[in-house]
Amino acid sequence: MPAGDRRWLLRLVIAFAFSQAAVSMARPAVSYRALALGADERAVGVIAGVFALLPLFAAVPLGRRTDRGRCVPLLAFGAALIAVGCGLSGTAGSLAALAAWSGVMGLGHLCFVIGAQSIVARRSAPDEQDRNFGHFTIGASLGQLFGPVAAGLLVSGHDGAMGRTSALALVVSAGVAAVSLTCLRRIEPPVAVAPGPPAERTGRDGMPPSGKDGKSPSGKVPVRRILRTRGVPGGILVSLAVLSATDILTAYLPVVGEDRGISPTTIGVLLSLRAAAAIACRLVMTPMIHRLGRTVLLTVSCLLGGLLCAGIALPVPVWGMALMLVALGFCLGVGQPLSMTTVVRAAPAEARSTALALRLTGNRLGQVAAPASAGLVAGVAGTGAPFMMLGVLLMGAAGLGVRSTPRDPVPAPPARAPANAPEEAPVPAEESHDRR
Repeated sequence: MPAGDRRWLLRLVIAFAFSQAAVSMARPAVSYRALALGADERAVGVIAGVFALLPLFAAVPLGRRTDRGRCVPLLAFGAALIAVGCGLSGTAGSLAALAAWSGVMGLGHLCFVIGAQSIVARRSAPDEQDRNFGHFTIGASLGQLFGPVAAGLLVSGHDGAMGRTSALALVVSAGVAAVSLTCLRRIEPPVAVAPGPPAERTGRDGMPPSGKDGKSPSGKVPVRRILRTRGVPGGILVSLAVLSATDILTAYLPVVGEDRGISPTTIGVLLSLRAAAAIACRLVMTPMIHRLGRTVLLTVSCLLGGLLCAGIALPVPVWGMALMLVALGFCLGVGQPLSMTTVVRAAPAEARSTALALRLTGNRLGQVAAPASAGLVAGVAGTGAPFMMLGVLLMGAAGLGVRSTPRDPVPAPPARAPANAPEEAPVPAEESHDRR
């Protein structure tokens, strides 16, 4: 691959955008279909939690498999499962069937994300990781931008039509997921990972193997050791809190809309405003890191995000909710890419996919526990209470997660070379461009 050629990343972002659009379109549609089938707030929370139940047990084995092999087959399998889960959710005639196919959709999403993150980790040099993970997550934000709007336009609650229109939205989301299968060519080199010593496996991503424990070529890094590595627990905790916030917003904003008389179309627009703000955040991620440093940026974004989540519980008008969701999207947009970089940098080189899978396990644990807890809280204290719970979770992540994260010094501006400096070692053109 020529130096500076990042067409693989563009193709990966497009594929991720389609798969995430399908999921973001299906999640609120599943909530509306559950309501049409007679579900209450507790049942909606349980169904939203089942989305993450299968992935909770599958993440680490899939990460182990990805450490030893290619990633694109896992992406294709994941996209196919998303399409099947979305399509069959649209035909489900009971809450149990709806929950089961929602779980299949969640497993497909997990497969796609593990494969995609592993490709970014392997093909990014150390000084490109923040930028490439930030651009990669733009794909997720693009999907979250258009998916809810499409769902809101298709779903209608008038004249008892919600059951039919929510089913239509789920079938359409299955077609959107299938489109991502066409974007997976040339994302990964023909031989991305050779079955050999860790030093050979990690030479392609620009980062040396850890060599800390002298493991044999076939040895596996124990999960306990990965979790004890400074930086990994903090990255997992921040990611769990941020994704739980995004997930409950997607699943429970329709419930809030029904309670406050806000139409599905307006709810879709509100969710898309949050996603658009996350895209804007990731486009300016590198300058913010250079100005504030990774640790300060994570702390401030989690604290502000917690306050904004709690604010959604207040009886504010639609325009006020829109402003809060834009600011919240900007804050939440920081957490995911920086938590990926934190975990990849901290983990042993021969177990990066497993470490990313552990991060996703934390995400799915949050996706199981948070919606179920939100359903219980909403059933007792009202539909706004889950957002107060999210505020506490994000502020707790800001305090606990950052304490276990290595503190990166704020990068200093590149020093000017002295007048008599040798001319044999200029800064490469692509690095100079990245710094600008």
